[in-house]
Amino acid sequence: MKKIDFRSDTVTLPTPEMLARMIQAKLGDDVYGDDVTVNELQDLSASIMGKEAGLFVPTGTMGNLLAIMSHTKPGQEAILEETSHIYLYEVGGMARIAGVQAKPIKGVNGELKIEDIENAIRKENIHFPETGLICIENTHNMAGGMAISLDNMNEIYTLAQKNNIPVHLDGARIFNAAEYLNVDVKKIAKYADSVMFCFSKGLAAPVGSMLVGTKEFIDKAKKHRKMLGGGMRQVGILAAAGIYALKEMVSRLKIDHANAILLAEKLNEIDGISIDIEEIHSNIVNVDFSNTPYTTSQLVPKFNKKGLLVGPRDERVIRFVTHKDITKEDVIQATNIIKEIINKG
Repeated sequence: MKKIDFRSDTVTLPTPEMLARMIQAKLGDDVYGDDVTVNELQDLSASIMGKEAGLFVPTGTMGNLLAIMSHTKPGQEAILEETSHIYLYEVGGMARIAGVQAKPIKGVNGELKIEDIENAIRKENIHFPETGLICIENTHNMAGGMAISLDNMNEIYTLAQKNNIPVHLDGARIFNAAEYLNVDVKKIAKYADSVMFCFSKGLAAPVGSMLVGTKEFIDKAKKHRKMLGGGMRQVGILAAAGIYALKEMVSRLKIDHANAILLAEKLNEIDGISIDIEEIHSNIVNVDFSNTPYTTSQLVPKFNKKGLLVGPRDERVIRFVTHKDITKEDVIQATNIIKEIINKG
């Protein structure tokens, strides 16, 4: 039985061409700065994002934590959206390791209202922590992969500069955001002092993320990376996949977006399911099954038995993520499986 895996775009496998580049990569000891392939990837990434320097890291979670550690001091506070990945899914690292308190704000489709941020910025008071950082996420995972508008990012960045507060962008899927907004990725990155983005999601590399910013910021982050155990050696074998991903995999993201819309359209044909197509900005579709006879804990095992792998959000909602290993035919087959189970049990 063929598996159709919608759990995440992290399940993608490298292409044969990507694997070939990995095998052919020139290697060196990256802790000494000797891995030419890593250096090439870092320079390429910084250039693409319009920043001075880059730092290759094993994971997006580490990249976000390094950004928080490098922008702030222990005891400060970071403003972020209440369902952001940094706040919900990174094991409290900002508090435990960086010593930074979260100030979560309720957003609308992932966007933070400028007046809410302004109200959250701490005034000088002996009882208060200082506001040390503002974090944005684009695209926003929990908002169903919706893209944050450039106007919203511009407003936030302008306010942050006025108050001398740095802005970090969790851009794990920033290339998906750029595809939806139809802009060069630099136009998104310009509204943040640092950006983290992933190679191992929609870009199909096996491992790795990138943190970019000023040279001074990256120098701090590199030392923090070493402290966290992220100083890697002949890691060009992984960096080569990242280079290939940036050069060859970004342009195909439009296919994933089209498949996500197709999935939503097909699911809308099933009784009890209603999805607003206008809210499908990228490759994530959050599907609410609460108007069907089943909870997600009942549905997921039924789907699995048919070879359909999905990720439940809670007892009502299942997340479907399209990616390079999901075809149009897979989408149609998946919706047929869902329709059969919903209608017949």
